Amino acid sequence: MTDSFVPHLQERVRRAQAAATPLVIHGGNTKSFYGAKTIGEAVDMRAYSGIIAYQPRELVLTVRAGTPLAEIEAAMATEMQILPFEPPHFGAGATIGGSVAAGLSGPRRPYTGAVRDFVLGTRIVNGKGEDLHFGGRVIKNVAGYDVSRLMTGAMGTLGVLLDISFKVLPKPARETTLRYEMDQATAIQRFNEWAGKPLPLSATCWDNGVAMVRLSGTLAGVEAARKKLGGEVVEQTQAATFWASVRDHSHPFFENGAAPLWRLSVPATTPVLALPSTPLPSTPVPSTPLIEWGGALRWLRADAQSNSHANAQADTLRQQIAAVGGHATLMRAGTNGVVGHPVFHPLTGKLAELNRNLKAAFDPANVLNRGRMDSF
Repeated sequence: MTDSFVPHLQERVRRAQAAATPLVIHGGNTKSFYGAKTIGEAVDMRAYSGIIAYQPRELVLTVRAGTPLAEIEAAMATEMQILPFEPPHFGAGATIGGSVAAGLSGPRRPYTGAVRDFVLGTRIVNGKGEDLHFGGRVIKNVAGYDVSRLMTGAMGTLGVLLDISFKVLPKPARETTLRYEMDQATAIQRFNEWAGKPLPLSATCWDNGVAMVRLSGTLAGVEAARKKLGGEVVEQTQAATFWASVRDHSHPFFENGAAPLWRLSVPATTPVLALPSTPLPSTPVPSTPLIEWGGALRWLRADAQSNSHANAQADTLRQQIAAVGGHATLMRAGTNGVVGHPVFHPLTGKLAELNRNLKAAFDPANVLNRGRMDSF
């Protein structure tokens, strides 16, 4: 099936371009909630699956886009290696192509790097039906590396991902999670203080008065850091479940589906912000943000009293976040929430022009995931 998949895909794209009819690229659909809605003929990438080459000693992995994340992680586990950006699954059917297209990273991101930092090369079919290769399978081959990075987070609007090569890393010899009780301001301060010290941090999270810190590294390094930082050691299985719940949004904070969920990216040292919020189902008082990435990522369940109220609140929130040098993404609109508001922080000036030019170069007829990125 994989031998005939690419020629067949190329022909479908060419027909779509000629007829100016859109195509909706998807894998396991675990991230279909993310981005603006798009319509068109579905292109299911799950048939294009499998590990093409895995060289554990070289720390390089090449896979087809439709390969399930779980399959990749299982293969790497036998070699004691990991995808360093800790990709969110959001469901059992998550594929590696969807992970790269969405450009989302998990709790480990600020301490090891984002998705794009580990993409060595890609193969795509663009909006003209052309089979294109960028980058390579080895770290020292940097030809076209930036073009490969463009595919990360493009939501399939620049090309259909086929093959992807990654740099991978060894699994840490030891991981320990520490728990503290502290308020939001103290957590932001501590996270930033600890980030400036030679500590083996690999994840931080604060929610509802509790801070969690994960340490990853050598046995000696993690133990020394544990003694230095104090805190309550969390049982290993419990800790793994917690970090997976934050990564995949199964943590109780994310359960209120009626309210819009905002992803706020701000400078890590940004102090506590007076943000709108809505009560969680289990608590009688308004919730505060869930904070990740040492203070740089703040999740907010905004109020959803009405669509008009939510839309006005969205404008105010974006202005507030932009004022501190950040941007706000509407991760989930919520069943009673924002309607017709841009998912992604609106681009202006040269950056908006650059994005339009890239879209015109890769997909001039705008057939690939039309509308998914709002501005295309």
